[in-house]
Amino acid sequence: MADSALVRIDREEGAALITMTNAAKRNALSRAMMRALIDALDKVAADSQTRAVILRGEGPAFSAGHDLREIAEARGAEMDEIFDTCVELMETLQRIEAPTIAEVDGIATAAGCQLVASCDLAVASERSVFATPGVKIGLFCSTPMVALTRAIGRKQAMEMLLLGESIDAARALEWGLVNRVVPAENVHAEALALAERIARSARRTVATGKTAFYEQIALPQHEAYAYTKEVMVRNARAADAVEGIGAFLEKRSPRWSA
Repeated sequence: MADSALVRIDREEGAALITMTNAAKRNALSRAMMRALIDALDKVAADSQTRAVILRGEGPAFSAGHDLREIAEARGAEMDEIFDTCVELMETLQRIEAPTIAEVDGIATAAGCQLVASCDLAVASERSVFATPGVKIGLFCSTPMVALTRAIGRKQAMEMLLLGESIDAARALEWGLVNRVVPAENVHAEALALAERIARSARRTVATGKTAFYEQIALPQHEAYAYTKEVMVRNARAADAVEGIGAFLEKRSPRWSA
């Protein structure tokens, strides 16, 4: 398995586990951490055995967001580089074909909350908390806002952004920031269960659907239908769709190509 000082890659069944290991700094998203995550995501995405990716954090925090000391000390183009890398990381989570699942046990604040919102799915422990508190230190969470407003409702997002206050896991579930809330001892099993259920479907079909989801979501409705119609036509002609439909009609289990 691949290791670095900041990120570890493991595997369970068809899932790739990417764990942030800088617990002492609450898995702060420094440039080095973000680059390590991007590299890890690209690495596991290139492996045809990866059916889903689970993103985790060691210690009491999933991620406390950007490294504020690094931001305070940034000079010249360094500030642009920090946020360019952040954008690249969040877009990579949605660009890779394998679905991404945030496994949250602890705090997820600022860009750490953005990380959760950017994943395709999220499971949280009952003790987890979420916040975009930048307004309290004079640095509005503008880039986290992009992911947050695409994950939850406008009024809820504005409440988090304008007040900067934490919400608990139950509220995060109610608002749609996470998919599941379970006891801390069950959070990994629940994330893995989601990954295993994803892996039952054809890998290419899942990849087609994930890509189409993010392409259509920003389009006006008529354009979204035009785009997804073309996706469905291509998908319907693909080998896995032919096999899946045939298996359904014949009342048997499908045999996927991959």
